[in-house]
Amino acid sequence: MRLASTPSCRDTLSRDFQQCRLGTLALYEGVDSTTFKQQIHPEFSPIGWHLGHIGFTESYWILERCAGESPLHPEYRQLFAVDGLPKAQRGKIPELAEVCDYLQTIRQRVLKYLETAPLDTQERLWQFILQHEVQHGETVAFVLQMIRLSSRPAVPPLKPTRTEATATEMVKIPAGGFEMGAQTSFALDNERPSHWVELDTYWIDRYPVTCGQYQDFMAKGGYQTRQWWSDAGWQWLQDHPVNQPLYWHPNLPQDRPACGISYYEAEAYANFVGKRLPTEAEWEKAARWDHQVQHSRTYPWGEEFPTNRHCNHNHAVGQTTPVNAYSGGESAYGVCDLLGNVWEWTATWFDGYEGFQSFPYLGYSQVYFDRQHRVLKGGSWATRPWGMRSSFRNWYHPGVRQILAGFRCVRDSLS
Repeated sequence: MRLASTPSCRDTLSRDFQQCRLGTLALYEGVDSTTFKQQIHPEFSPIGWHLGHIGFTESYWILERCAGESPLHPEYRQLFAVDGLPKAQRGKIPELAEVCDYLQTIRQRVLKYLETAPLDTQERLWQFILQHEVQHGETVAFVLQMIRLSSRPAVPPLKPTRTEATATEMVKIPAGGFEMGAQTSFALDNERPSHWVELDTYWIDRYPVTCGQYQDFMAKGGYQTRQWWSDAGWQWLQDHPVNQPLYWHPNLPQDRPACGISYYEAEAYANFVGKRLPTEAEWEKAARWDHQVQHSRTYPWGEEFPTNRHCNHNHAVGQTTPVNAYSGGESAYGVCDLLGNVWEWTATWFDGYEGFQSFPYLGYSQVYFDRQHRVLKGGSWATRPWGMRSSFRNWYHPGVRQILAGFRCVRDSLS
């Protein structure tokens, strides 16, 4: 990881901010006014609101709170602040060109301020703002997926086929402790503080569950069989009658990870195959603990910043890839495809670690410590590299299936 405390701190931040923005704006290429302002789902804001919110947040924390400048376009505060308008009214925004001008003006002032900003005290905030844009950019990516899906004809479930043996492999993670969480400048508040966790021996899937594996669950009546579902999951299924993942398509290769799956569906599949979903700690140990040197890695493969050699991310492919496509991304234990491709559900409720302190504001993480949100790990094909690491924590309600999420399973033993 490129730490902002190095002598090239300002140059690194400037380059990262500009590279990230180019990727954000690329999401809006060819987007018309209707799509820009459309609310495709009641739980998600229009993609145009996300773009304005990125600019507003950067302006508020860097220009107003740090540089002491007056707010640009004060009338945008109600439009683009989180607490400004209900999601159903967030389509009442300016056109794309005007919002882009707003972001460009803010960014020019931010980069000018960066030349003299006291990064010894502000470094963590700058890293937060960069990752804030990354997170909203990924939301834009899957909202665009939902918009495309809404215009696509419904497709029937796939017929069952033989699952490749490699997809069923499991890796033994021996009993012992590891360092969980992170303490670096780029670690968000919910990743802190780093702490020691002891775990018993368990076995984890080498790869995420594939379309071929999940198809077997579907073909054998998984969505119709009560015994595989928890009480909460079965109730969710009655309220949301579905029979396949959201992003299912008959042309998806069998070696791609199943995607567009809620926690409840993942849990039912795990029960179907006699396994369970991993806890967050189990997932994270398998992803980052180097048992040879007794040290936690930033990424499964080590400390090198993510590249296209390590994992499917940053819109490099624009869709899922085979689960065994990136041998350069293996963890020390030999677990594969942990970062990128699809987010992975865990069985852990999102909560703060002991000693948690909110940053930069209470509402970023702490309001979600409500036992209503499950932790997801790893990132997806749309996740930008600045928001990818083994300690990163995503969280959603277990019934959400619009995100680019899949899963892998664990067992306590193979007997």
